[in-house]
Parts: sequence; C-alpha cells; structure tokens
Amino acid sequence: MSVTRIGAPRGAPRFNSDAEIPAAALDRILVGDCVARLNELPERSVDLVFADPPYNLQLQGDLKRPDDSKVDAVDDDWDKFTSFAAYDEFTRAWLTACRRVMKPQATLWVIGSYHNIFRVGALLQDLGFWILNDVVWRKSNPMPNFRGRRFTNAHETLIWAAREPGAKGYTFNYEALKAGNEDVQMRSDWTFALCTGEERLKDGEGKKLHPTQKPEALLARVILSSSKPGDLVLDPFFGTGTTGAAAKRLGRHFIGIERDPAYAKAAEARIAAVEPLPSPTLAPFVTAREAPRVPFAALLERGLLKVGATLTDAKGRVHALVRADGMVALGGSVGSIHRMGALAQGLEACNGWAYWHVEEKSGLKPIDSLRAIVRAEMPAA
Repeated sequence: MSVTRIGAPRGAPRFNSDAEIPAAALDRILVGDCVARLNELPERSVDLVFADPPYNLQLQGDLKRPDDSKVDAVDDDWDKFTSFAAYDEFTRAWLTACRRVMKPQATLWVIGSYHNIFRVGALLQDLGFWILNDVVWRKSNPMPNFRGRRFTNAHETLIWAAREPGAKGYTFNYEALKAGNEDVQMRSDWTFALCTGEERLKDGEGKKLHPTQKPEALLARVILSSSKPGDLVLDPFFGTGTTGAAAKRLGRHFIGIERDPAYAKAAEARIAAVEPLPSPTLAPFVTAREAPRVPFAALLERGLLKVGATLTDAKGRVHALVRADGMVALGGSVGSIHRMGALAQGLEACNGWAYWHVEEKSGLKPIDSLRAIVRAEMPAA
C-alpha cells in the first residue's frame, strides 16, 4: 500500500478515463482535494462508495458542560462552511465526481447527522441517484446532551443509493445478511457502539487522533452487505482509514482520498497492520437460485448414482426407478425427479432434489447431497 501525495510531476502516469484501475494502483491513499483526486480516476471503475463527509455542524464557539468544562467537539476547519449554499455546492461537487467513477451497478453509502443528511439526500436525488434505503445507526453509548435543552443525539443516518433510477444488478447480499441474523431479514436500524477503546486511534498525548472515527463494525456491515470479495471500495473522505481497514480485512480492494497528510499517514500505518481474513471465511454466499444448474443425468454420468437405483422419500414409503435417460419411473408414469416427486405427493410442484433420497450404508441420503458433489467439481464462474 502506498500514499500518493498531490503535486506529482507532469510526466507522472495518469489513469486513462476509460480504463480499469490497474492492480498496482489499488489499495492506496491519495492525498489531496477529494474532487480533484476523484477526477484522476477512470470512469465507471468503482464497485462501492462509502462517504463520511463533513457534517457542517455549525458550532458557534466552544461547547461546554454545565460545570463549564470544555467538550472535545468537532471544531476543525474542514467542518466549517460559510453558508448552507456553500455546503450544498461542496456536496454537489463531490457527489458528481463520485457518480462519474461508479460502475453502472455500483452503489453509494453516505453517512451524516441531522445537520447535513437531509441536504445530502435531496442533492442525491437531484443528481440522478436512486435512494434504496436509509439506515439508522443507533449508538449504544451516545454522547449526552450536556445542557439538557434537546434530546440526546443517539443516532446517525446512512443513505444507500444506486447510481441511477431503475438500477439492476447492484450487489445486495440479502441471503447472507439474513442467515447471519437468525434467519430474519436484516432491518434498517443498526446498533453499534461509538468507536472507543483500543480501536480508537490516539495521538502522542493520548488524545483521539480523529474526532469522528467510525467503528469498524459499522463499515464491515456496509461492505459485507453491498460488495463482493475482490470489489473496489472508494472512500473520498478517508480520515484515519476505517474503510480501508475493513475492506482489507474482508478481501476487498480500496482507494482512499484524504486531504490531511497526518491522517493519511496514520491510516497507512493502521491498514498495514491489518491481516486479511482467510479466503474460506469470505467466500460469497450462493443461494440455490444462483448456484450453477446441475441436470439429474449428471449424477449418472459421474457415477454417483447407478441406472436402476431406487429413489425413495425421506420415510422410505415411496419408491421410484432411475432410468438410463435420466428420467424417473413411478408406477406407470415417467418424468423428471420434480414431476414424479409432485405426483407422489399429489402436489402441483415439488423440489425433487430435496424430496428424493437414495439408500447408502449410513442410511437415506437426499440426492441433493450428490448434486453438491458435482457443483464442487465445477469450475468457478
């Protein structure tokens, strides 16, 4: 991984606008203005964008507790704008630049608070993005409201958007998310703690290095939900590199853009220490509908099932004969494993792979287990 600083010589190689990003240019941090650096990247080259832009908190002076002690609030220059119009102009510029580098099926996540997220959402729609979801990040340990004049700000909002209306083919790992959520659909309200403890990067004085560092668990869910291993994740406001750390751990590539060299240096060191997870733990979850098709006859061709074998239901009450042509004979009827399975049960349809079993030494085994052997031998797509 390398950090590339703005101000490269004129003769330095540039990306071609219509070319894929070469492997040597992946997994790096570009230092400089996000729009300028985005414009150096090829069009339609990015699979996923995660953006954590300035929130434009509009703090007026120091924020203090009732005991007059100062709160370590976000008062950095990068979060200050002269007006809402100036913030909108900034937002429009970076969203436009991101949209240019997104593949047609890519999606974008942007996180914000009540200070900015509604303005960002309106601009997303104005620019042609299509909002898929808004997700509430509920903080389990929010900062209290010190003056007691408002509700405690206990959440932030993420907007997930496709590049354009009617977008098809974008990645959403619905089945994997559901399986990891006790087989219940993943909801749009997520609970994570603020970034604290050892995960929080500190400076030489033990103070937090970046005021708005996000928890890696939040980024992991974003990446796992809407990208695949090997995809390229772009973060135009890289900060201390949470997106890059999560992407590397999860087997994705990343490009980060950060205008503060100190943050970029800290991110580089942080990501260099990350070990990617083992490949088997990152293999894409393949649903039955997505799995490669295997004809029943393939079991005969591979010698996994013999012509003349008897198929039975799970209770061993129904018996059918396997024919040489890959059909199944049940009584006086002949047909596919699905049609004969339906006939045996008096149903209109049936999944024959699950219904029919074959007798082995260990007992009855569904023929779907034989199909799994064939699939395992098939070359990867």
